[in-house]
Amino acid sequence: MSHGCSPLHFDRLSRRGFLSVGFLAGTGLTLPMLLRGRTARADLKNLEHFEGTAQSIIHIFLPGGIAHQESFDPKPYAPIEYRGEMPQVQTNVSGVLFGETLPKTAQIADRLTVIRSMTHGEAAHERGTHNMFTGYRPSPALQFPSIGSVISHELGSRKDLPPYVCIPNMPNEYAGSGYLSSAFAPFSLGSDPADGGFRVRDLDLFNGIDESRFSNRRSALEAVNAHFQKKEQSDKITAMDSFYESAFRLISSPEAKQAFDISKESDQLRDEYGRNTAGARMLLARRLVESGVRLVNLTYGGWDMHDNIVAGFRNQMPAFDQAFARLILDLEERGMLDSTLVMVSSEFGRTPKINGTAGRDHWPKVFSVALAGGGVKKGFVYGTSNATASEPEEDAMGIEDLFTTVYHCLGIVADKELMAPGDRPIEIVDGGQVVEELLA
Repeated sequence: MSHGCSPLHFDRLSRRGFLSVGFLAGTGLTLPMLLRGRTARADLKNLEHFEGTAQSIIHIFLPGGIAHQESFDPKPYAPIEYRGEMPQVQTNVSGVLFGETLPKTAQIADRLTVIRSMTHGEAAHERGTHNMFTGYRPSPALQFPSIGSVISHELGSRKDLPPYVCIPNMPNEYAGSGYLSSAFAPFSLGSDPADGGFRVRDLDLFNGIDESRFSNRRSALEAVNAHFQKKEQSDKITAMDSFYESAFRLISSPEAKQAFDISKESDQLRDEYGRNTAGARMLLARRLVESGVRLVNLTYGGWDMHDNIVAGFRNQMPAFDQAFARLILDLEERGMLDSTLVMVSSEFGRTPKINGTAGRDHWPKVFSVALAGGGVKKGFVYGTSNATASEPEEDAMGIEDLFTTVYHCLGIVADKELMAPGDRPIEIVDGGQVVEELLA
């Protein structure tokens, strides 16, 4: 355990074993461990924060490597073997086209910034994913923390809600806390909000434990604490008790349960988002940031389309298109768009030429990222790819610059140093610059 708060063990019964509040899905992280990170934050020195334009971020990750040519950067004048068979749709921004399966997103393009010149050198899924969750290129010597864990570390929680939530679960190992304490790992739901009977693990009492038994267990834990504190005169026990107290408050908080309860939304709005995976996940993401969660990560679909890419897009993209467009308008209608940064990313793009099986293969040299709200420009395209969408032509953007800019919107100075194991100082982002042209 980190931060000097190891649980104390004794003869046959450990304090932690006496009352388990629950393990967060997929991480092994208990609520007290998560909440311990909040107290640890108070001891950090020389925090370098400022008032950012974004209070929260929704990161929509499209795993597999979505083709930029069929989505945010079509090439209608390229030869057929480059542009592919999919037609394009005109957006509501003059001269800007999207792929035909994004008609609703095309009508909210005046709220978006699209970066068409993202680039890195990692053509393997896991390495490209590492880049897009951490802002770092992979290293065999160190596991870097995800952006969500950095935000959790730097900014902490609001309203007794976890600062970093993954829908439905932590999507990959690079979405975790890396060299930071596991206290800054994400809270994972444990089930999909699109499923019938959706319930969030760790926010409900265990089966067979009613409110009375819950209160009794709490009283019993307090008695155990008092016994061992008297016996050992250890202030560590008092500290641990405060972590469990925070966990009890979270479990018993009506506000927390409300935040995760998608059924509270109207039938009309749920229909407008779409009663499917994309719609449910994006609607829940909006509920969570509205309630105080700082970063929500959600994934949708599988975009590793080596074969028959047109059919793949026509099958998967309509649900995304409907939900994403409604998410942006929903945030705007609630007065939240300017304070919520939405980012749509993938690990890389796809090859310039259509392959022999009517698909595209891995291509990290150029791809697209879409941003909205949170202090970025509206109706703006940053950078360009060349005529065949094979490399950046103007304003190439690396992952370091993207992440530095995103952190800037959140009020975090990206060249602040965090401490890795061995008291090794590591910058949140190494070498990036704030791209002022992206900012409103």
